[in-house]
Amino acid sequence: MTSLAWTNLALFLGLLLVLAWPLSRWLAAVAQGRLPRWMAAVEGVFYRAAGVKPAEDMSWKRYALALLLFNFIGLLVAYGLQRTQQWLPLNPQGMGAVSPDSAFNTAVSFVTNTNWQGYGGETTMSYLTQMLVMTVQNFVSGATGIAVAFALVRGFTSRLASGIGNFWADITRITLWVLLPLSFVFALFLVGQGVIQNLSGYQEVSTLEATHYQQARLDAQGQPLQDAAGQPLMEAVTTPTQTLAMGPVASQEAIKLLGTNGGGFFNANSAHPYENPTPLSNLGQMLAIFLIPAALCFVFGQMVGDSRQGVAILAAMAILFAVAVVAATSAEQAGNPQLAALGVDQSVHALQGGGNMEGKEARFGVVSSALFAAVTTAASCGAVNAMHDSFTPLGGMVPLVLMQLGEVVFGGVGTGLYGMLAFAILAVFIAGLMIGRTPEYLGKKIASHEMKMVSIALLITPLVVLVGVAVAVLSDSGRLGVANPGAHGFTEILYALTSAANNNGSAFAGLSANTPFYNTLLGIAMWLGRFGVIVPVLALAGSLAAKNRIPTGSGTLPTHGPLFVGLLIGVVLLVGLLNHIPNLALGPIVEHLMLWKA
Repeated sequence: MTSLAWTNLALFLGLLLVLAWPLSRWLAAVAQGRLPRWMAAVEGVFYRAAGVKPAEDMSWKRYALALLLFNFIGLLVAYGLQRTQQWLPLNPQGMGAVSPDSAFNTAVSFVTNTNWQGYGGETTMSYLTQMLVMTVQNFVSGATGIAVAFALVRGFTSRLASGIGNFWADITRITLWVLLPLSFVFALFLVGQGVIQNLSGYQEVSTLEATHYQQARLDAQGQPLQDAAGQPLMEAVTTPTQTLAMGPVASQEAIKLLGTNGGGFFNANSAHPYENPTPLSNLGQMLAIFLIPAALCFVFGQMVGDSRQGVAILAAMAILFAVAVVAATSAEQAGNPQLAALGVDQSVHALQGGGNMEGKEARFGVVSSALFAAVTTAASCGAVNAMHDSFTPLGGMVPLVLMQLGEVVFGGVGTGLYGMLAFAILAVFIAGLMIGRTPEYLGKKIASHEMKMVSIALLITPLVVLVGVAVAVLSDSGRLGVANPGAHGFTEILYALTSAANNNGSAFAGLSANTPFYNTLLGIAMWLGRFGVIVPVLALAGSLAAKNRIPTGSGTLPTHGPLFVGLLIGVVLLVGLLNHIPNLALGPIVEHLMLWKA
């Protein structure tokens, strides 16, 4: 990596820590219900209207049932609004109804915090749909993930408890006092950087070429016409006007990033200048993606009474992330060996950024594009500022692997923390087997029931990915969507199923996924990947809450030092990569080797 790339990475991680620590103090207060009186009075209005008792502790089953019911109702509303948008207001472009399969896929996508988009936002969705489906679900799906993380941490802190909190209180407080204020401030920052925010109709503008470009007039045979002096007759070229999409972009952009959702207002997502216009907005967007996941690590340490525990989890995430950034940036800066063999200059110098610039915005270059790709796939966000499909094989494999690890390298809001805690429990269990002791984590003994729930939570997404890929490559409908045959086409299918099952939402663009087959297959994968993990995590939380905390003994494995951080990283890599090495070998690894063939 170049010195610029190292500086970029160091600046990003430094700013992240500076911003995440103070936010963690407020998040911990929200999780524990330590709110000012005026806030309690405001949220009390909502509780009374809904008939909710916020102080009532829910068992894990009631908590899970409330969560599933809430999200299922959200699914129905999101589907219905898309199917009827042609009759609803705030539709200045007259957008028609979204097709049934696309509406199903999109509804599942936004409810599950995946935000996979098989459509072009500016050509498919009305302003009302963008606001009531995309933006609203960005808030509540993000709040759902944080609520589950809070419930699991309460499982570690509780003693002989029958409940893990109140879902309705959690999701209300997270939305009102965390996501809404942060989104408001960040949206103002984005507007200041040039991100648009309006309800205007689309604008028709003349391009610059229309006023400066002229061409010779031709006769019927296509020959240039000449005047009496023998000079060619010229005529001004009137190029068609370009349509510029408008809309409430900044408000959706803010929560799409802070909630690690990723769904762009425009089809080009964060590569579009109306979504991400400047290098400063680009840095701000990357920080917004990691802000809450990083802060939740500190929250974990604060709530369990040992800040070192949260730092250990954060350190494991940061090390894995830094390695991924180095790998992706190095692969992209190396360029394409086949172009190098033809004498194409891909080096870094004063006149060019160098490296593989295919599919990247010139204003961001290789360094910021590779960093953004690692950020958005380490956190289950899916926002992109470059085409991952145009990365080099090894560069494109990095985002793929980050998702295949289970979206635990910071991960989504809430999902990253509870996913990494599941890996931590597995690491403690493995360590206990090696030394012949009953495993325990933070004073809670880990028994067979806990390990069953951890195993289900960690293995459900690889199972969904592998089965989904098999179905896609073996069916005619699945293969028809592939534009690039061979190893790259297989990688496109693998990336799509990995992104869906791990609730990321980014894509390799060469796959034509907006078909009934892929809309249905990916919709099922997204639903199972989200709630197939949440339910066993809540069951784990309930089991831990019912246990008493035992004092630390001489044989207890310390879970706050470098040894445990190394063990945790090893377990994440072992479990995450072993499931997918055959697929990686058939896709990006084979494609990389093909670049060097004679």
